[in-house]
Amino acid sequence: MSLSDAVAHLSPERWERANRLLIRKALAEFTHERLITPERCTGDAYTVRSDDGRTVYRFTATVRALDHWQVAADSITRHREGVELPLAALDFFVELKQALGLSEEILPVYLEEISSTLSGTCYKLTKPQLTSAELARSGFQAVETGMTEGHPCFVANNGRLGFGIHEYLSYAPETASPVRLVWLAAHRSRAAFTAGVGIEYESFVRDELGAATVERFHGVLRERGLDPADYLLIPVHPWQWWNKLTVTFAAEVARGLLVCLGEGDDEYLAQQSIRTFFNASHPEKHYVKTALSVLNMGFMRGLSAAYMEAAPAINDWLARLIEGDPVLKGTGLSIIRERAAVGYRHLEYEQATDRHSPYRKMLAALWRESPVPSLQEGETLATMASLVHVDHEGASFAGALIERSGLIPTEWLRHYLRAYYVPLLHSFYAYDLVYMPHGENVILVLADGVVRRAIYKDIAEEIAVMDPDAVLPPEVSRIAVDVPDDKKLLSILTDVFDCFFRFLAAHLAEEGIVDEDAFWRTVAEVTREYQASVPELADKFERYDMFAPEFALSCLNRLQLRDNRQMVDLADPSGALQLIGNLRNPIAGR
Repeated sequence: MSLSDAVAHLSPERWERANRLLIRKALAEFTHERLITPERCTGDAYTVRSDDGRTVYRFTATVRALDHWQVAADSITRHREGVELPLAALDFFVELKQALGLSEEILPVYLEEISSTLSGTCYKLTKPQLTSAELARSGFQAVETGMTEGHPCFVANNGRLGFGIHEYLSYAPETASPVRLVWLAAHRSRAAFTAGVGIEYESFVRDELGAATVERFHGVLRERGLDPADYLLIPVHPWQWWNKLTVTFAAEVARGLLVCLGEGDDEYLAQQSIRTFFNASHPEKHYVKTALSVLNMGFMRGLSAAYMEAAPAINDWLARLIEGDPVLKGTGLSIIRERAAVGYRHLEYEQATDRHSPYRKMLAALWRESPVPSLQEGETLATMASLVHVDHEGASFAGALIERSGLIPTEWLRHYLRAYYVPLLHSFYAYDLVYMPHGENVILVLADGVVRRAIYKDIAEEIAVMDPDAVLPPEVSRIAVDVPDDKKLLSILTDVFDCFFRFLAAHLAEEGIVDEDAFWRTVAEVTREYQASVPELADKFERYDMFAPEFALSCLNRLQLRDNRQMVDLADPSGALQLIGNLRNPIAGR
């Protein structure tokens, strides 16, 4: 690739379109989070002014349930002192930095994240334009790599600071470039392997890599006079090897505590979560999640060796709970378990840092089950994030599935809600158990466009039992957290209603497939059906009322605008919440 080819996607036309789309999202989500307050002109026309009042943004919007602003991208114009100016996202954030609370320290890094997000959008605009209807008939990985938006709430959602352009083209999920992982041998004095019940290190690694590859890697160690029995094998993201470990872990390499063995044979595809890989050579084999010291959407995407040690045990515990609960089992819910984990502890960096430090999260990996072997005849897979994907013609992926299913739209919605939403309700009310159930963390199992069941993933880092006194096995005790009573139900009202259903409902209403009233009425009916099925939990339903008139507005962009390196402490998830007023509950009174 030539120097100029590397930036061929950055054309003036695509840049203009990317800026328009991002400013549309910024106006919508920052208004939703009450950072900016549009002034109504006439009808559906609004204006937003810059901090100094000199620059004016004009646009039209439909305001929907949950204070969702559906801004028409092509209606947006920018004016200063009577002159129309081109739309420029970087200018937008500088012009409104006070309203957005962007400090002098955060602003330039945030602008870099915005620049990267815009560049990614430009690349996506070069790809063949698949319609949602075509995507609805495509395979699992075609859907995964076909997503164009990323997280629906976050404005700077594809920062990936640390990737150069050649690395973006090699490792971003939307480029669908096959990746071979780098394998290291890590000395057992500093490395640990943990696994779920019935898994043993040697046989697991041979199953994943193949006997010939393992023998080749052992040969590299023997040639250096090292005993393979003294080492554990760790898969590493190629970026992490080239950019971090070769320099930051230079002492470990020089002393033979880490030995580079070369690339594995299997080809992988990066997933939406960017540091997780799907095995394209052998789809039935495990996903591999790697450490990646890249700043993306509010976190350095490392992986803590200490945190990984408990991952398999937490997954086994949850799998047993689901298996033993008739309600959860009846919905078809399953998880793809994180079956094994390996981590390397750099003792000197650990002595110099606290547990949040990115230096403690540079070398670890875990293996997560593939959903592919669980499929029955006629079933296909799609990430739930795809439901809020909208194609270049304005058609949603959810709408395409409904069309394909032949069902009445609200009936299709019921199937989806019973598969995805009812398990969340029951986990909460029966066990105080919550997930991080956003679109990228859920895989839908489909048959002819109908959602048959849901598969939850990313378990060990994301689940919590919101009862500090819960009786849990010692090895999973870290998932017990203390959350104030009045914030507990936000795990559904914010994470599901506000951060996912809000967008799904708006897209379906915009297309005239399901009007908002019918959407939320269906959610209410499925909620009441669930509650009627477990009358023994009536006290909990009263204590945590899904039908309360209002709930607190919890703002995600405010977290990132305040601290775009460490938005939330996972050990204290409620401590960082930015709560700004209330939202009217769209199922209240139904």
